[in-house]
Amino acid sequence: MDFELSEEQRQLADSVGRYLADHYDFESRKKIIHSDSGSSDAVWKQLAELGVLSIPFSEAAGGFGGGAIDMMSAMQSVGQALVVEPVLASVLAGRLIDRAGSASQRSEILPQVVDGSLRLAFAHTEDGGRYRLDHVSATAAKAGDGWVLNGLKRVVLGAPQADLMVVSARTSGSPDDAHGISLFIVAANAKGVTTTPYRNIDNQRAADVKLDGVQVRADARVGAEGGALAVIEEAVDFATALQCAEAVGAMQFANDTTLEYLKTRKQFGAPIGTFQVLQHRMVEMFVTVEQARSMTYLVCSRVDSATDATERARIVSAAKIKIADACRQISQESVQLHGGMGMTEEMKVSHTFRRLTMIAQQFGDADHHLDRFATLDDTGRAAGA
Repeated sequence: MDFELSEEQRQLADSVGRYLADHYDFESRKKIIHSDSGSSDAVWKQLAELGVLSIPFSEAAGGFGGGAIDMMSAMQSVGQALVVEPVLASVLAGRLIDRAGSASQRSEILPQVVDGSLRLAFAHTEDGGRYRLDHVSATAAKAGDGWVLNGLKRVVLGAPQADLMVVSARTSGSPDDAHGISLFIVAANAKGVTTTPYRNIDNQRAADVKLDGVQVRADARVGAEGGALAVIEEAVDFATALQCAEAVGAMQFANDTTLEYLKTRKQFGAPIGTFQVLQHRMVEMFVTVEQARSMTYLVCSRVDSATDATERARIVSAAKIKIADACRQISQESVQLHGGMGMTEEMKVSHTFRRLTMIAQQFGDADHHLDRFATLDDTGRAAGA
């Protein structure tokens, strides 16, 4: 496989990397984290101007019409800088609209997402669902010429900053049925929407979203009634591939900063990096990151080119298994090699540990994806689901 980036991909990666290196240092990030919104409007606008928010959307919507492989290097830079702005959350929700939305929904919403003036979030996860995408108990009932939504969504990433949310709700069937799930566009400030925001352990903002008699018009539905599961699975697989790239960036930083620490920290009159046992551990960390990088190239390219749902789902699960294991190894080793100071708030490596821990769990942990990989049938859905 050819892992060489195109000229356009290299230019984008260089531009994003330079911007974050110059304007998103650790101290700047801490100020953003402790702000009321937990996000910087200036950074968001600049990411939009650099093209990060437009890469995966169709040209008709003002995007570049790119895929995961085009966005991969930018996401590595996002991971290396530990960007807390909800890039992945907005891309995930936007992809649902781009893939399933009407022409008017795409033309009205996505250009604003691309230019950074509108932020999206995907409200899907619920109590009892764990990682199952077909577990939806929130309901949408027809009322006149529109719908009324009721339910509770948990850990909605990017919801505190979102202007619009793409909400999954059941229009028929029982909570674990594959059919009967629909998508709706809901304004974050709509009557009946209650958002309870909080900060996750990795300092990214999320919220629980309660829907209590939320009324939306008929044209708020995204895609066919009851047939949203397939597009949800595709969009989440796409986001998982991008998250693998983000993880590689974060792991690369962890390796680089740990190696620098081993070169400068002295014990018994010598840098601890001269101790053979620590050299062996660093070599293992290096190999792990390179394997994760190769797996990320593979999953991003295959997500873009997969011909059916089974092929896409299996490669995504295989990649997430490898990335989740790598996240655990690199995060723990980097902190241990820094000693007690590795867990202090003042060290960026401790924040990297938290982000890698979250990445290993988000969109399914290693155990979930092992089961998914093993049980996928020829429909592209886990057997028995």
